[in-house]
Amino acid sequence: MIARPGSAADPMPARRGVVAAAAREVRWIRHDTVAMLLVLWIPLMAFAILAATFSDAVIRDLRVDIVDQDQTPTSLTLVQAINGAPGVSVAQRSSDLSGAMHAVRSGAAIATVYIPQDLERDTTAGRRPQVVIFYNKQYFTPGNAASSSLQAALAAAVAALPTPPHSKTTSPGPLVVEQYVLTNPAFNYVQFLLRAILPTVLHVVMAITGGYAIGSEFRRRDLRDWLDVGGTPLAALVGKLLPYCGIFAVQMTIGLGIIHGLYQVPFRGDPILVGAAACLLIIAYLSMGALFQVLTRNLANGLTLTGIVCSPAFGFAGVGFPVLAMNAFGQAWGAMLPLRWYIQILFDQAARGVPVADSARPFMFLGGLATAFFFLAWLRLRAIARNPLPEPAPSPAPHSRGRLGIVHAFASEYGRVLRDRGAFGLMVLGPLLYGVLYPQPYLGELIRGVPIAVVDDDSTPLSRTIVQTLNADEALEVAIRPATLAAAQMALARREVFGIVDIPAGTEREVLKGNKARLPAFVDSAYFLLYSRTLQGIVDSVGSVTADVISRGARPDGSLYRASLSQSSPVEILNQPLFNPTGGYGSYIVPAAFVLILQQTLLLGSATLGGVAFETGGPRERRRRGAVAAVLGQGLAHMMLTLPGCALYLVVLPRIYGFSATEHVVDLAIVLIPFLLSVSFLGQFAGAWAKRRETAVLLLIAISLPLFFLVGVAWPVEAIPPLLKTMSVIFPSTSGIDALVRINQMGASVADVSREWMSLWILTGVYALLAVASARLATAGSLIDDH
Repeated sequence: MIARPGSAADPMPARRGVVAAAAREVRWIRHDTVAMLLVLWIPLMAFAILAATFSDAVIRDLRVDIVDQDQTPTSLTLVQAINGAPGVSVAQRSSDLSGAMHAVRSGAAIATVYIPQDLERDTTAGRRPQVVIFYNKQYFTPGNAASSSLQAALAAAVAALPTPPHSKTTSPGPLVVEQYVLTNPAFNYVQFLLRAILPTVLHVVMAITGGYAIGSEFRRRDLRDWLDVGGTPLAALVGKLLPYCGIFAVQMTIGLGIIHGLYQVPFRGDPILVGAAACLLIIAYLSMGALFQVLTRNLANGLTLTGIVCSPAFGFAGVGFPVLAMNAFGQAWGAMLPLRWYIQILFDQAARGVPVADSARPFMFLGGLATAFFFLAWLRLRAIARNPLPEPAPSPAPHSRGRLGIVHAFASEYGRVLRDRGAFGLMVLGPLLYGVLYPQPYLGELIRGVPIAVVDDDSTPLSRTIVQTLNADEALEVAIRPATLAAAQMALARREVFGIVDIPAGTEREVLKGNKARLPAFVDSAYFLLYSRTLQGIVDSVGSVTADVISRGARPDGSLYRASLSQSSPVEILNQPLFNPTGGYGSYIVPAAFVLILQQTLLLGSATLGGVAFETGGPRERRRRGAVAAVLGQGLAHMMLTLPGCALYLVVLPRIYGFSATEHVVDLAIVLIPFLLSVSFLGQFAGAWAKRRETAVLLLIAISLPLFFLVGVAWPVEAIPPLLKTMSVIFPSTSGIDALVRINQMGASVADVSREWMSLWILTGVYALLAVASARLATAGSLIDDH
């Protein structure tokens, strides 16, 4: 008989202690295919996909539409300025706004510029006509990038236009915000997003690995042998987790190497502190995974709990939506997640280069959480070692005869899900829990009251008006009034403020003389949303003061007001967000994430059922499940079980949370049917290669975040390499998220998303055929985890 590595029959010297337990774990990793995939290949594949996704670190060539109703040399000047902007590319020229809106809804363009009729005539007459930028705010990052690029191009073109004649009377000069972008002046998305995403993906793998290492002792390995090799529960736990600490330390180093080596992003802080924080992060999540296993003593249930806690952690980390704008629950829950504190240390040190002392608080929190999770896991393991619980009785194997028809397969699969707690939790309860937990950090929608510092070296009525206007803006709060710029910069390094406005001496005098008065604004761009909101608040406030000064108290809706402003800007540029007019972050991220959650829970559930069937019925049951009628019946059962979650995510919760949602539920159903069937068949295809129920969760749970950035909602498709963009179509989420968000949030019709709809039906057919073929091949040959 050949002994299983790490079992009681393993013919190794009878050593005890940490080293012996670690050696036993290393031998098991080498012989367990799933463990090897989990700790080595899955992180590296995720890193490669994400690094390729963000290979264009600066967004360029976003497709835009132009509606030119004027057709004059002046409008041609504006069109040429847009054509020359590096961030956008003119994809089409619609004749009217109706055609342009169709282009935006269907995805042919991310924004459109409307140039009104009589633009040149009104400009010459000093009427200050309006050029409007309509941009897709539902696709947050691409839409904002297109809006910024268009506004900059048009502003430069308008500044070069001749101003209308005016009286010789000296008019007050404008206030001009002079922007100084700190931390990431090139707006490099590798430095911002990829730096945060890589450890986020890895933290999920860490927790799942810790759970698999411990949970396998309860299920397939020998718990008593492990504890005997360790000598004490503490030594056994340390020895088991030690090899994984080393492996993931190397993985973290690779992640940092991608950012600072491959992409040559500068590292500004203390590498020793970041390295120590990375070690604490590894310990924390390995211990968390272990804790859920010793609490449940059930590998599948423990992995499900781990996924529920870790999968939405990115939202609570404060990268996309800042912590200061979260509600009380979001802040409290995030404070209990080690990732939240590690990300703060990483950004403060690697990106911002703050003094080590300023990172002491998050480091203490991270260390405390790592200690707490490890201590709790050890306490529970010690209790188990003293009073071993009886092994759960194996569930009786179902006795099936003959081939399954569609109706029989449907009823059998539906009942199997209801009886199996793991599958029921993934497919039915999981969406309910995620529906409550995932949106929490984003429910504030907008960032309000961002603290800034104002250094007033002018001390005049005008400077006091500027300060009062800044403080009155919804986005800002003048938190401190330091005497010097150096003191303000120290407050910014300590995160007491996120922007600084400097009012130089002589500002009021320059304005009264008719000269431009420059107001330096220093804004930290480590977190892009916080940066854009802070800068927009400063620009809007200063613009409001400028308008009041130049118009000399004229009514904002009057002709004198427009005539006064036309002297400094003959054309007014308006930004009009579409589909998400308030710019709410939750309105953008949550609807798309809901569709991804539907895919993830259905995919894991359907693949898990394949492993469950093999555990209870062996190769014969797997072959029965692979019949054509059985695959179709099981797919229909999965779809019916998922429909309540679909109704919750697409109809109920958007209205509860205040997100936009369509009234055309039939259009949603038309797209949902191929989406759900394709995901089910993909899960059946994957599950046909697994001998155990937990394999699907182990190997598939970490793919959700990389897939999200391949859709085009959070990261523009123009910035994704063509090969990767083509490969991403094999996942239903790529077409499903795009189509469902356009219908539900943007009011598109099925005709507008016909390409995505057809793609989903093609995937449905392909994966149905693969599910049938794989069941036959898997029973005829070796399986992925046959060891």
